[in-house]
Amino acid sequence: IAETIAERRRTPNPESYVARLFAGGEDRILKKVVEEAGEVVLASKGGKPEEVIYETADVLFHLLLVLGYHGITLEAVYRELAGRFGKPGLRREGGEGAKS
Repeated sequence: IAETIAERRRTPNPESYVARLFAGGEDRILKKVVEEAGEVVLASKGGKPEEVIYETADVLFHLLLVLGYHGITLEAVYRELAGRFGKPGLRREGGEGAKS
């Protein structure tokens, strides 16, 4: 999916949902992330696992768009998560994935 997103960014097609979101800029993409995250919350509160799965897939997809917008690979996120393993509450100073 990440490769397809990168391709849609490189060679936009007006028929492509991904290309249209990229054309709308970062704010449009981020708005979709927030919208989809809200839908995960509602699905979870509704207690229907199949809806939680569906809405979570939407959030993950839109997060992949955020990563693609910034040219960040999913592997970079995996590395960040691996670096956190076994270190609860750890916040790294500087470097990839750091928070200020």
